[in-house]
Amino acid sequence: MTGLPYNAIRGAILAALAEDIGPGDITTAAVVQADAQSRADIVANADGVIAGLDVAQMVFQTADPKLAFEPVAADGARASEGTVVARLSGSTQGILTAERTALNFLQRLSGIATLTAAYVEAVKGTKARILDTRKTAPGLRLLDKYAVRTGGGHNHRTGLYDGVLIKDNHLRAAGGVGEAVRRARDAVHHLVKIEVEVQTLDEVGEAIEAGAHVILLDNMELGDVAEAVRMVHGRCQVEVSGGVNLTNVRAFAESGVDFISVGALTHSAPALDLSLEIADD
Repeated sequence: MTGLPYNAIRGAILAALAEDIGPGDITTAAVVQADAQSRADIVANADGVIAGLDVAQMVFQTADPKLAFEPVAADGARASEGTVVARLSGSTQGILTAERTALNFLQRLSGIATLTAAYVEAVKGTKARILDTRKTAPGLRLLDKYAVRTGGGHNHRTGLYDGVLIKDNHLRAAGGVGEAVRRARDAVHHLVKIEVEVQTLDEVGEAIEAGAHVILLDNMELGDVAEAVRMVHGRCQVEVSGGVNLTNVRAFAESGVDFISVGALTHSAPALDLSLEIADD
């Protein structure tokens, strides 16, 4: 499923179902006969990029293994308003009990993919890659980052364990850019890239001199970003973060940076409006 670790995703799904169902779906049990069967469609109520169909299927079939789930669209596909993206059949109780949890996952992931795709389109034709950050929903990071990839973006480090990123508080603790980068170079093996966050052009110079592999320009004005790229002159990669939006992302990309990281992809993406509709027959 989606190239994601099955056990990690299953854990998130089990927790979400337990949170919603608790000891039982009292409404569905009271109103719907136990032997009732239905067909249902999951429909896009707005234009967007679909992500998370395999996750939605796992939710439904965890709640009721006998439910049949048929994806009509594919993750990464653009769906227009009114498009049926998946069909279900089986126990009406099973469908209704799992409905909200499945839609919560599908709407969130599709929203992230949709916003990511808008940023990717905005920088099309430049060398800049759109990256996510660690500003993800607790417990859902692997899914959030999957949704970014589905929207055409790229993942930054997954966690604190798989990449060195020296941030402002690290710099304060270490005594400055140069010393922090030197400590990192001494501590990690040669295959690990060292990235350092800077806020001024003077710090850009320090990072270059210290041998940083990637320099992250934090909340810098466009003119300073362009000057930083000139200073670097290809000796390392340059990332921009902070203050980036769909209005200005193209200008930052055209300055010559390699990466643009956007926390909003995962912390502020509006959920894509999707609904489940039981067929009348």
